[in-house]
Amino acid sequence: MNSKLLMPFSSPYLGQLKNSIVMSAMTRGFADANHCCTDEIAAYYTRRAKDGVALILTEGIIVDPGGDGYCNVPHLYTDQHAKSWEQAVKQVQAAGSKIFAQLWHCGRISHSDFTGGLDPVSSTDKEASGINRQNDKTFGVPRALGADEMPDIYQMYVNSADKAFQAGFDGVEIHMGHGYLIDQFFDTRINERTDIYGGSVENRCRLGVELIDILMRRYGPDKVMIRISPSREMGGLYEWPDLDEMLGYFIQKVDELGLRLLDVSCANADYFQTSGKVVRSIRSIWPHYLMGGASLSIEEANQELEEGWLDMVTWGRHILANPDFVTRARMGQEWLSMTNEMRAVLL
Repeated sequence: MNSKLLMPFSSPYLGQLKNSIVMSAMTRGFADANHCCTDEIAAYYTRRAKDGVALILTEGIIVDPGGDGYCNVPHLYTDQHAKSWEQAVKQVQAAGSKIFAQLWHCGRISHSDFTGGLDPVSSTDKEASGINRQNDKTFGVPRALGADEMPDIYQMYVNSADKAFQAGFDGVEIHMGHGYLIDQFFDTRINERTDIYGGSVENRCRLGVELIDILMRRYGPDKVMIRISPSREMGGLYEWPDLDEMLGYFIQKVDELGLRLLDVSCANADYFQTSGKVVRSIRSIWPHYLMGGASLSIEEANQELEEGWLDMVTWGRHILANPDFVTRARMGQEWLSMTNEMRAVLL
């Protein structure tokens, strides 16, 4: 199949890529007992790279023990953790692909079972509703971070990013979406603070903006990407309050700070009802690299690229279910749908 999606892509920040296909970050839970990357995880990513995926975003990697909230996910804050990723990185790069580590702090989407007995932290002291599927318990009651603790949070990300580059990763993606720590500051339904990290749009964006400022100064625009999810599926349509005002402020601010790599995610939702709408809202004020997609067909992906809405297109579950995703796209073959059986193994 001849299409823009499958043609080589060049970016001033990512360099030369073999096409415009991105493997989106997806939580898997196959790390070893020390939360290290394994040979099986390395092989999982390498299969996608060898098939032709141009850019791989790893599963979320926890930046600090107190930021965990899941069973058996990888961590990245020690030399041992960094060393464990070297094989995966080298193999993906040897296959001609690039790989970014997604750095992740769960915030209140957690429980003391996963944090070494510590209370989860958040913008708030109100626990998330519902049952945590990771341990079949209610979510833990979080401790609201003090304003004087924010530098400690920033240092967690800096240390983890340092370890990622020590392991050879091409870059890092900061997870600012899907209801996790940084997103818990964006959202007024969660963030009821009265200090400089709550209230106004500027204040609710402050944590994310200050972190980006630090990372841009340390690593530069070709090494740092962020993921946001202003509109997504979460038991129904879930959007940032003051969506347009939030986007207008935040996107302009990170642009001024030098950020050039942006991932707009909608999780498992219809793109055109969620992140596609966000992409159309911000494209006029964000002329830089932009990725999104998740639910798109090949034809829809090509149209988003041709019309200039996206620079590269992300897929998650489809690439998980189809290690030969790119081959199938080139041959015009249907993708297999993901099943629970597929989710339980590293295909």
